[in-house]
Amino acid sequence: MKNIDAFGIKYKELNEMIDEAISIDGNITLNNVFGQRYIGRALPNKAKLTINGTPGNDMAAYMSGAEIEVIGNAQDGVGNTMNAGKVIIHGNCGDTAGYAMRGGAIYIEGNAGYRVGIHMKEYQEMKPLIMIGGKAGEFLGEYMAGGAIILLGLGTKSGEDLTGRYCGTGMHGGKIYIAQKPPDYKLGKEAVKLKLDDDDKSFLKKHLAEYSKYFKKDLSALKIDSFVKYAAVNKNPYKNIYFKL
Repeated sequence: MKNIDAFGIKYKELNEMIDEAISIDGNITLNNVFGQRYIGRALPNKAKLTINGTPGNDMAAYMSGAEIEVIGNAQDGVGNTMNAGKVIIHGNCGDTAGYAMRGGAIYIEGNAGYRVGIHMKEYQEMKPLIMIGGKAGEFLGEYMAGGAIILLGLGTKSGEDLTGRYCGTGMHGGKIYIAQKPPDYKLGKEAVKLKLDDDDKSFLKKHLAEYSKYFKKDLSALKIDSFVKYAAVNKNPYKNIYFKL
């Protein structure tokens, strides 16, 4: 396993060091990370990156099968256009996590910012997942076209909403699972509440077990039947604003 001390190193040089190390050893630990951008971008399959500190914007962008574990918080744009792999964040996450994400999974122990899951999509067996242990900001799942978002609400106060306004705005695919029903005014008009079926329950059970394993948390108090599911009203919500040719 290769250890790299990132203290005082600019992001371009640090990413060059990671690329060189990955070609020799696929298991790397970064220490003293303080906001360097693009860490793990396009990281290939069979690589594991452990980050001690706070990575900067666009960590794991275009990642294609590797695993990144962050012992700390992460900034904006985690998993930007990510294709495959796994990101595990032992802390909070900034805005636009999973932007245009096409595959793989992001597990966030704490809270996440605005526009998480914006433009997420899926294709055949590539179905991305974002799982948030705490709460999320406004525009969760905006323009979502595929995949799934799971919001647990751990650590929130009694009566506190788990998501901000405009949840599911422009949504035309995928699913959002929330551990308690948000007020109707916080939902985008393109998202509709649906009943959980057996497949949904199996899906939630599987990923609750994954979250519990990664973050060593007891989730026995979370009941599958308490989750609400939101999906798109239709697959083309804005077709009427385009001219017919």
